[in-house]
Amino acid sequence: MSGHSKWANIKHKKEVNDKVKGQVFAKLSRLITLAVIEGGLMPDPTNNFKLRFLIEKAKTANMPKDNIERAIERGYGPNKSQLKECVYEAFGPFGVAMIITASSDNPTRTVNAIKSGLEQYQAKLGAQGSVMYLFKKVGVIVFDKITYKEDDIFEFAQKCNALDIENNEASYIIYIPFIELGRVKDHIGSLVSTSIDIEYIPDSHIILPEEQLRKIATIINSLETLDDIHEVFTNIKIAT
Repeated sequence: MSGHSKWANIKHKKEVNDKVKGQVFAKLSRLITLAVIEGGLMPDPTNNFKLRFLIEKAKTANMPKDNIERAIERGYGPNKSQLKECVYEAFGPFGVAMIITASSDNPTRTVNAIKSGLEQYQAKLGAQGSVMYLFKKVGVIVFDKITYKEDDIFEFAQKCNALDIENNEASYIIYIPFIELGRVKDHIGSLVSTSIDIEYIPDSHIILPEEQLRKIATIINSLETLDDIHEVFTNIKIAT
């Protein structure tokens, strides 16, 4: 799985300013609200794993507590949001397959925005199932390498039926089946993760030259600026 859709090396680096921070908070708010709705209108993170890990993600991003509480209330309160999770499949240029995750209270608006964003770069929206079979939906759990011993990480990974483990200078990165995410709290013990995410990982990869990578990065950046879009995953492997 090494080299999957990590765009830090090819995306334009964005200045961390109020506008960017506001976009991050807005997307996290939508995800938190959606987690409450999909969790059976359950606002208690103790009994709603997806909500629990999104709250932790929001805290890591320094999202204010009031923002988090308002996002939770929009999931079950008297003015309950009508947000729904949406996953779209698309074909980019150069043989690139894309999974686009979003949340929307108006799917027609969202689809039209995605189509427009794709078509201006010679990419197109695919039918349901046209791309998804190329990917696995997984949980990605990251631990600080300085804090923990390798044996501790491998023991946890084994309990979670890990699909793969990567490490770099700073972190251990564990990929587990999506179905195992809800049981992480049963296995994690005293370990504290630096992040928990859900990703779509390709079963096989393509490698593109730098010029083509930049064009794909432009498409992804364009899509991820849309309010409804959360993240874009591809089958590209970044050559090392």
